[in-house]
Amino acid sequence: MKVIETKNLTKSYGKARGIIDLNLTVNEGEFFGFIGPNGAGKSTTIRTLLGLIFPSSGEAKIFGKDIIKQKTEILSDVGYMPSEATFYSGMKVRDIISLSAALHKADCSFETANLCERLALDTDKRVDELSLGNRKKVSIVCAMQHKPRLYILDEPTSGLDPLMQKEFFDILKERHAEGATIFLSSHVLSEIQKNCSRAAIIREGRIAALDNVENLSKTSAKRVTLHGINYVPKQLSVKSAEAAQDYVSFLYSGNIKELLDVLNGLPIYDMTITEPDLEEIFMHYYEKGGKNI
Repeated sequence: MKVIETKNLTKSYGKARGIIDLNLTVNEGEFFGFIGPNGAGKSTTIRTLLGLIFPSSGEAKIFGKDIIKQKTEILSDVGYMPSEATFYSGMKVRDIISLSAALHKADCSFETANLCERLALDTDKRVDELSLGNRKKVSIVCAMQHKPRLYILDEPTSGLDPLMQKEFFDILKERHAEGATIFLSSHVLSEIQKNCSRAAIIREGRIAALDNVENLSKTSAKRVTLHGINYVPKQLSVKSAEAAQDYVSFLYSGNIKELLDVLNGLPIYDMTITEPDLEEIFMHYYEKGGKNI
């Protein structure tokens, strides 16, 4: 079953860029990543999918239901975390959480207590007194306490300390194992690489790449680091390099035998050749427009 499906989904803000012709499918039970820096169109995509803003053109469905005509039905089975958690001023944490449960018309008391304990969330405090991290915890509880079929999470870990980030992903993995579909929007590439099976890279409002995370990480280029010299030999075709006093590191996509021939005789005392990580691949899609390297 296709849990999320978009066809040429577009949201424009006059002269400002929004999203353009997004074609995206997320299947039931997937842990799907949505990668892009701030301003790439991640939040616009999510807000459009949830009916918080209206698309300029195109269409989208969640659970096979139209995001405009059947928004209320859709939202009853979605857990949404916005990138910025804002709440009614003056209310206590427990009241915010209870209000969220009431909106879903569900008795969430067991799950609420469990989540608050695992996240070490003090429900007696007023939301105005909370740090960014604790506000995120409230947002997590509100998104998860009704155990929805679909989680749409927009930069969910910003503000959480490392221990809470681990606990958050432990909870997500448990929900995923139970059959939930997870749509994780993030600019933290390690989160995508560790948790997602498939991902889309969004660049300037358009999908630049969409594939299995393993395939997105594959490239013909290798990360070459040479110790003993701090320059790239002029015979090698390399667009950029990182150099220090006694080493140089660069991405190389040519023939390895030719590389070794060029390096023969140079004062190199150590060399490593490794696969580039997802962050390097991601930056490539932004700098080169998604062409193979």
